[in-house]
Amino acid sequence: MNAPLDDARYVSLASFRRDGREVRTPVWFARLDDAYVCYSAADAGKVKRIRNNPRVRLAPCDMRGKLRGTWRDATATLLDDPATCTRAFDALRARYGWQIRLVDMLARLSGRDTRRAVIALHPEGP
Repeated sequence: MNAPLDDARYVSLASFRRDGREVRTPVWFARLDDAYVCYSAADAGKVKRIRNNPRVRLAPCDMRGKLRGTWRDATATLLDDPATCTRAFDALRARYGWQIRLVDMLARLSGRDTRRAVIALHPEGP
């Protein structure tokens, strides 16, 4: 795995539209087994783009998406195994603590906590 990603607080996730244009989104992420994981609303654009094309790029960034490192090619997979999704959220909660717990609480109150997609990110290369 890429150590600079491990040290970053956020990662810019670049997914691709059908016409090839790149769309960048800063996301929270955590390591889980041999991949990184993040989550999004199940109906978000990035989830739709990943369904159409699993090719993505990752780069360390700040919370606003300003890059703090170089891009790395990766493959994204939408996870559907409930046990793996639970482990992914546990890893994210361990990494982001009170911040993600606050987001979780707001998602529960609005009913959006059941409409989330968990994304596994597999960087290419060493």
